[in-house]
Amino acid sequence: MTTQTLRLVLLFALLLTFIGRETIMAMQITSAAFDEGDAIPALYTCEGDNISPPLAWSGIPPQTQSLVLIVDDPDAPDPKAPKMTWVHWVLFNLPPNSTGLPEAVKQLPQGTTEGLNDWHKTGYGGPCPPIGRHRYFHKLYALDTLLSGLKHPTKDQLEKAMAGHILEQATLIGTYRKH
Repeated sequence: MTTQTLRLVLLFALLLTFIGRETIMAMQITSAAFDEGDAIPALYTCEGDNISPPLAWSGIPPQTQSLVLIVDDPDAPDPKAPKMTWVHWVLFNLPPNSTGLPEAVKQLPQGTTEGLNDWHKTGYGGPCPPIGRHRYFHKLYALDTLLSGLKHPTKDQLEKAMAGHILEQATLIGTYRKH
């Protein structure tokens, strides 16, 4: 093997190592209650106990200072003719070393602050679509800062505060249709 061939082989191996590392390190959000694109169990909806599903995340970038979780439904009121995005849950300043939230979370991680959902309340409000099968986006954001000066912001106010601070985003989508 020539020196140039050996260099190319080593360069290729190094490139594969970095590609693999990036794939492993990508931020993810998952739930033990439902898989990506699957139906959210009724337990977590207005037809069940209306409790928050268990959520887990990984691959948080090392420079992250805080996390944001927004759960919303872009199919309101009718998925065939959506007119708005309905906000179900808004959390911010989650600690970057947190790894998720348990089912029916009552005690949020220290430092976490709640924003307002579209019922004008803090806390989780489960799926309750008036018609059709809706999609529910569980969006996790890694930020390079802690957000200050916000007291129970709406999703729009939070997104404005997040602008320019998002390091990475991960999304988990579940669906629900009332029975």
